[in-house]
Amino acid sequence: MLINYKFENIASFKEIVEFSMSAPKTKVKKRFPDNYTITEDGTEILKTAVVVGENAGGKSNFVRSLRYLQTFFEKPESTKAYKNMVNVNNIVHSCPKESNSKQLFELELFIHEKGYYLYHLEIDFFGIVTESLQFKNTNKQKYKSVLSAIRKNQTVICQKDGATCSQKDSCKSDVTIEYTLKIPGFNPQMQALLKKGIRNQNPVGLFITKMAILGNEHAVCLTEWVKDSLCPETNDINYDFYKSLKKEDDDLRIINDPRFLNIFKMVDYSIIGFELDEEKPFTKTLITRKKKDGTTFSRQLVDDSSGVREFFAWAIQIFKVVYENKVILADEMDRVLNPILSDRILSFISGKKHMGQFIFTTHNVLHLDLKNNMKEQIYFVTKNNETLDSEMYSLADFPEIRYETTKIYEFYMKGILGGTAFE
Repeated sequence: MLINYKFENIASFKEIVEFSMSAPKTKVKKRFPDNYTITEDGTEILKTAVVVGENAGGKSNFVRSLRYLQTFFEKPESTKAYKNMVNVNNIVHSCPKESNSKQLFELELFIHEKGYYLYHLEIDFFGIVTESLQFKNTNKQKYKSVLSAIRKNQTVICQKDGATCSQKDSCKSDVTIEYTLKIPGFNPQMQALLKKGIRNQNPVGLFITKMAILGNEHAVCLTEWVKDSLCPETNDINYDFYKSLKKEDDDLRIINDPRFLNIFKMVDYSIIGFELDEEKPFTKTLITRKKKDGTTFSRQLVDDSSGVREFFAWAIQIFKVVYENKVILADEMDRVLNPILSDRILSFISGKKHMGQFIFTTHNVLHLDLKNNMKEQIYFVTKNNETLDSEMYSLADFPEIRYETTKIYEFYMKGILGGTAFE
């Protein structure tokens, strides 16, 4: 489960962003007993969170930041900062050699039956600046180092002999980087092998993924979690169409699970079943409904409403949260879903015992509700009109907000809480 996430200098976010899924320490959480999970050693972690904000404010970039981090675990050769993901106000020079623009990521996790992990990564245009992993068995213990990699020397030789590059030109340079590497308790032979792999050449891939390949238990655990349990979903097209393009075999496995139908039926309780088309599941699957008089009729998903089609795809992600303990970040899941269905989904997730999490972005201000959410579950994203930098903060940062009296919807619409286009 995600406990805390920090990032800096990613897309529209220039300054450091802190996002927490820790349940509050106050007594208010007793009003919301279903909104958080309690781990074996008593840590309380939120199941859901909502991120609200204006169009083009940065909500999608928040989700993309985690997808960006995930790619470093999936594609080792890409472990360096890319200009299209660096905040434009932090790019001071077109030449990477002259522009020391670092990006930061930090994840704090709880992994069931394993323990707690704190992972830190800083990168620039040439690769890893620092990377570290710490671990502890229980929350009351102090973190102990598993990995510490710090860049100590860097040599950059430009192949253009000092000629000025245009912004459109790609950098052509030879880079040699040396690191101070500490891996307490790791097999000395494996450490030597790891050091040999980074000597006198550009480092390829995260140190943590290399350690996982060499069999380090904690490295394997973290790497698998980031690659398999973290699911940031953001796209610029309808989600059902997006899923049909990806066509993952894992989707078919979930759709064929009898529990999937119970989730899908939330969109329309007249649905009693479906006949899955394994070649085109998101268009040709036949949906069967039952009328009040007992008669039934069927039609393909492609002929159904946009809300039903989209929810058929999103129901897969909800399944992963509740039954597979995944951390789903859904970008604008409810853009075609009505508020009643959105509330039904959140109630379903909160009402089940699991160690998954559902974090979603939305324009629907009806989610600004302190009857169903704690302040710690509501985040705002707003953009500075002059610099175009995004900022993200929690409703919990406003101590004057009272559960009993404050109408969050009215405060938000008046621009008091930020995150509105007319700010």
